[in-house]
Amino acid sequence: MPHIFAKDVDSLLDYQIDWTRWLDGDTISASTWTANGDIEIVRNSNTATATTVWLTGGVVGTNYRLTNHIITAAGRAEDRTITVKVRER
Repeated sequence: MPHIFAKDVDSLLDYQIDWTRWLDGDTISASTWTANGDIEIVRNSNTATATTVWLTGGVVGTNYRLTNHIITAAGRAEDRTITVKVRER
């Protein structure tokens, strides 16, 4: 299922991926986020089963792809990509 979100250009919002099903008992030990374009990653964090990215800015009418790369305690690595659509609200 694709992860598609909308945000206002002036908002500072958090977006989360729940990795619980994929982890199947494993846990997240590291998480990084990358973004295309000029949307700003303000901060990111993770728990044992979920990752969160905080975003601000962007250009109205632009869709941004953000990729979350995780490493698990067992040494597995995986990526998930979300799309954030910047719109006037």
